[in-house]
Amino acid sequence: MFAAVAGLIIGTGFLQSWNSALLILNMGLISAVMALGVNLQWGLAGLFNVGVMGFVALGGLAVVLISMPPVGAAWQAGGGNILLGLVLGAATIVAAVLVWSRVSGKLRGWATAAVLLIGMVIYRMVLDPAVEAVEAVDPALAGYLGGLGLPVLLAWPVGGVLAAGAAYVIGKTALGLRSDYLAIATLGIAEIIIAILKNEDWMARGVKNVIGLPRPVPYEVDLQNDPAFVERAAGFGLDATTASTIYVKIEYGLLFAAVLIVLLVLSQLALNSPWGRMMRAIRDNETAARAMGKDVTGRHLQVFVLGSAICGVAGAMMTTLDGQLTPGSYQPLRYTFLIWVMVIVGGSGNNLGAVLGGFLIWFLWVQVEPMGQLLMTGITAGMADGSWLKDHLMDSVQHMRLLTMGLILLLVLRLNPRGLLPER
Repeated sequence: MFAAVAGLIIGTGFLQSWNSALLILNMGLISAVMALGVNLQWGLAGLFNVGVMGFVALGGLAVVLISMPPVGAAWQAGGGNILLGLVLGAATIVAAVLVWSRVSGKLRGWATAAVLLIGMVIYRMVLDPAVEAVEAVDPALAGYLGGLGLPVLLAWPVGGVLAAGAAYVIGKTALGLRSDYLAIATLGIAEIIIAILKNEDWMARGVKNVIGLPRPVPYEVDLQNDPAFVERAAGFGLDATTASTIYVKIEYGLLFAAVLIVLLVLSQLALNSPWGRMMRAIRDNETAARAMGKDVTGRHLQVFVLGSAICGVAGAMMTTLDGQLTPGSYQPLRYTFLIWVMVIVGGSGNNLGAVLGGFLIWFLWVQVEPMGQLLMTGITAGMADGSWLKDHLMDSVQHMRLLTMGLILLLVLRLNPRGLLPER
């Protein structure tokens, strides 16, 4: 099956272009990492997380916070007060929790509400003027604090840490709920994360997007201006422009493949360890696992944090490949539903199945629309131009992706509900 998927990608290189094939390969590698994270949660522990999009977005945010240079004027205008405001907000929450836990009787609710109200007022008094001052600094090009100016590769593990931290907070609250409530909670929190990214311009420019992110590989224009590279490209019969784009995509692919291999090896070791057997036992029968003295909620929290961290790493990788952070592009269809299709089609509970599903479903997601265009062009070849039926069929091409994903999911669930590579 892996050879068949490799053949599809190589065939794309011969029939379309090697740039297209390598782009599919790179996004397939990133999608496989995301599928590994979801498979760890669902396939190993049975946790229904439909907030994958939020953790992927946090990984993308990490790239901005780590790799972009700081905006000095913005920091002078209000950076310190923004940090102070965030500290005050966190302190308010901690104080409210302490009051709730230590005060009893009728005063508990009133005391907690008073702490929250006073803390919120002070928080907004400090934060709001600072945010306005920062966002007023060259808003067309900056209007945000920037990052730390560190190498972009450091953002990948930091993206995992950000996603893991958010998952820990979510898990401490939601993992005591039933699976359907957990799904609702994670979906809602993912939307909250995206809303914050879109509206807090001081953090990552909101919907104005952060472009020109640093890269771990050379720029194509630099390669095209390198006489040695141009000479080597000519030796392969390629012009400098084509060769530079292919070279950059190959370097990205090697980096992504290294991350995928490391995570896959670690996931396999975890799956076959006593911890992995315990997680599968909890997944299959929580009541029996509790009777044996296992901390079911604690183990669920562990695997929820680990799976979310992997999704955060994948989100940082994807933003690095794109070279920009666009909060408006994070949609549940692409970053939650499609990842779940990859896991289900590949085979939940099988790490290799999740990787296979990542490559296969992404290939189909990219190629189905041009295939549908060719199909509809052939079907309508004999129809008169301007006929309602021909126009209707040609307009339906843009919906081929959704139709195909739904059809594949239905066929797999009907014919092989355990996926292409079932759990052993």
